[in-house]
Amino acid sequence: MAKEATLQVRMDSELKEQAELLYKQLGTSFAEAVRIFARQSVEEKAMPFTMHLSTSESKRTLGIANGQYIIPDNIDDCNDQISEMFGVQ
Repeated sequence: MAKEATLQVRMDSELKEQAELLYKQLGTSFAEAVRIFARQSVEEKAMPFTMHLSTSESKRTLGIANGQYIIPDNIDDCNDQISEMFGVQ
């Protein structure tokens, strides 16, 4: 019989609620998601996702110009500027 262990993690309560809601919508639980994360990490012998440092403090940026251009919430309002930036007439 496999031994069971308990994992305790401290996190912001709002983040926890958001994660629980997300995983419920995905048909699983937050606890099961943590078990999946651990299993995948062990199988891959790595984090199951790519880790990197953001260059723009969580602002959405175009991949060009190293984040010089910030993508607004409604990008369609900027179509003329984007066309001009890329030389499209």
